[in-house]
Amino acid sequence: MKKSILLVVTFLFCIRLSAGDDFCGIRNLSFQNGESITYTIFYSVIGVYVNAGTAIFSVATEKMNHKEVYHITATGNSNPHYDWIFKVRDKYESFIDTANLQPLKFIRDADEGGYKTLENVIFNQQNNTATSEKGIVKVPNCVQDVLSSIYFARNVDFNKYKIDDKIPFEMYLDNQVYSLFMRYQGKEEIKTRYGKFRTIKLKPLLLKGNIFAGGEKMSIWLSDDGNHIPLRIESPIAVGTIKIDMMDYKNLRYPLTSLIEKR
Repeated sequence: MKKSILLVVTFLFCIRLSAGDDFCGIRNLSFQNGESITYTIFYSVIGVYVNAGTAIFSVATEKMNHKEVYHITATGNSNPHYDWIFKVRDKYESFIDTANLQPLKFIRDADEGGYKTLENVIFNQQNNTATSEKGIVKVPNCVQDVLSSIYFARNVDFNKYKIDDKIPFEMYLDNQVYSLFMRYQGKEEIKTRYGKFRTIKLKPLLLKGNIFAGGEKMSIWLSDDGNHIPLRIESPIAVGTIKIDMMDYKNLRYPLTSLIEKR
């Protein structure tokens, strides 16, 4: 099991519309400097969910190469009670151009069950390349990394889509580019560990791997308001099921009007 809790969370949320459409260079209208969102990862084998870990996503603004960027940071940790099974201490960082929401730099510092990885990727928007310790890869226009994808996705206008419409996206991960899609499933009300919400439901096409079987078995719910924050993710995995819920937030750009009732 080489996938970390944090990588699972970011991969579950990732979405990017295909290059060449009207969304390349979309402007940010959904998040702001100082935002922080905390998630709890629950795991179940026999129908009882236990607290398996925590992920925190935060936004700051700073300068990089004379450009203003969003510095997105995501940290993921397994619950200390389960460290003896599989200890995770991960940190991801993405530096995103504020003008077009395209990544300029991506850092992955992972410690997963004793397996350590450090990846540093530089994106060149003019040459359409991604350069890392593993070499140079040609990438499509407006390609996203696993972390920048989340914040790009939050600026998609889902009102333009009909139920079962596919939204194609391309993502750079581990020196490769993946062409996948998200299927729009409409709007519905759900109850999470935080409360009852009005949401936008999506189903991503996943690659088959050690954890996920592939296909469209996963469901993602975003807040149906101006923030479009991920509220819940649910999916079967190789052994059992995971459920990831938003449990706390700070400094959202808009009021969380999708919240109907807090628990």
